[in-house]
Amino acid sequence: MGIFDKLHGGLGKTRVGFGTKVLDLLTGRYVDEDLFEELEEALILADIGVSTSCELVDTLRGRARKEKIKESEALRAALIEEITALLEETGDGETGLSLAEGKLNIVLLMGVNGAGKTTTIGKIAMREKAAGKKVILAAADTFRAAAADQLAVWAKRASCDIIRQNEGGDPGAVVFDACRAAIARKADLLLVDTAGRLQNKSNLMSELEKISKIIDREAPEAVRQALLVLDSTTGQNAVSQAKIFGESAKLDGLVLTKLDGTAKGGVVIGIGRETGLPVRLIGVGEGIEDLQDFNAYEFAKALFTE
Repeated sequence: MGIFDKLHGGLGKTRVGFGTKVLDLLTGRYVDEDLFEELEEALILADIGVSTSCELVDTLRGRARKEKIKESEALRAALIEEITALLEETGDGETGLSLAEGKLNIVLLMGVNGAGKTTTIGKIAMREKAAGKKVILAAADTFRAAAADQLAVWAKRASCDIIRQNEGGDPGAVVFDACRAAIARKADLLLVDTAGRLQNKSNLMSELEKISKIIDREAPEAVRQALLVLDSTTGQNAVSQAKIFGESAKLDGLVLTKLDGTAKGGVVIGIGRETGLPVRLIGVGEGIEDLQDFNAYEFAKALFTE
């Protein structure tokens, strides 16, 4: 299967719950105000968000008047274009990890427990190792039972080193050791698994700040990224999580997981606008190859292609 086919297949539940409804609205209909109102309702129910849904429909109204769009099929093409443009507005135009060559890259993965953070790290490790990178994993989520063990399984699969301590140990110490090891072993990429105890927000945010200071001190020349991993099945709750993490951590982008298991994939469309953060990676299945660099046009097209 090609990349588009995997994306199209992975978005099956979202397309049935959202894309099919929009396809029905934008097939064989005359463009009028009733159509715009029904479309706005469908977008809101798809977890795109009220403000983003209203903005999209207002833009389509304007295009319909300006371009004299009368048939719904032409409006569907315009919708794909506008969703693509909206998704591309946030960020620097880069997708994926955008790793710097010839330098140590440190990527912190944040997110609440259960979002798929550790699995995402494992998939990234395998992908980058296959691309010829020297990868080290840091098990800095020392408070979640078996988190380091889970990461160790991925390290073995990817044939890369892991830095860890006993459960309940100091996450800062893990990151300290990992930075030292990454520099000494001339690693290309250090992936750091951080804790996700959002219910204990103040301690979590203090911990993230401490980790950041340790990296500043021990690996000042490294190129750093902080990515927030969000579970797409939570819909608009994912937006709330992004805002909470963004209050205390400088985030560079989002990873949206489990898109293959939800009808709420529309959250991808609005989350960038509501958080100001670009989507870097998306997960559309269990396989390694199902963690994909995000492509706005391919995503929008896959939503509305039967």
